[in-house]
Parts: sequence; C-alpha cells; structure tokens
Amino acid sequence: MKIANYSEFRANLKDYLDSVETENEIIFLKRGSGQGVALLSMSDYNSLMESMHLLSSRKNSERLQQSIDQMNSRDSEEKQQKKL
Repeated sequence: MKIANYSEFRANLKDYLDSVETENEIIFLKRGSGQGVALLSMSDYNSLMESMHLLSSRKNSERLQQSIDQMNSRDSEEKQQKKL
C-alpha cells in the first residue's frame, strides 16, 4: 500500500502504475478536496468483483463456507495422522 498526493502521483505516474500492475500494489491518492481514490490492478479488481458476486447469494455463500470448513477439517485430520 502506498499513499501519494495528486502532485506526487502525476510526477511519477509511470512508476506508480508499474508498481500497481507488476507488484499488485494499491495506491491511495489523497486530494485537496473529496475523499480521495484507490488505484488497484485489473486482476485485483476482477478478484474483488468475483468475490462479491460469489458472496452475493446467501445460499452460495453458505455453500462456500461449508466447503471451507470441510477442507479445514481434512487438513486437521491429516495433521493428526502425521503425528501418529
């Protein structure tokens, strides 16, 4: 996460955009007025949108949580077996 004001961002535009794209860095731009903005890579944006879509349905959200719980349970069982 990097924080920059508009002047810094404008002066170093290429460097900031490169770090967002290649390092998945998020840039927070402060502005004199308003709340500012967050700049993130297209892949990060797409991941957020996909997660929001998957969690938008209560039924789907419950299924995903059950799958996560099931996977965590298997991991715990495997760790127990390795200790024996």
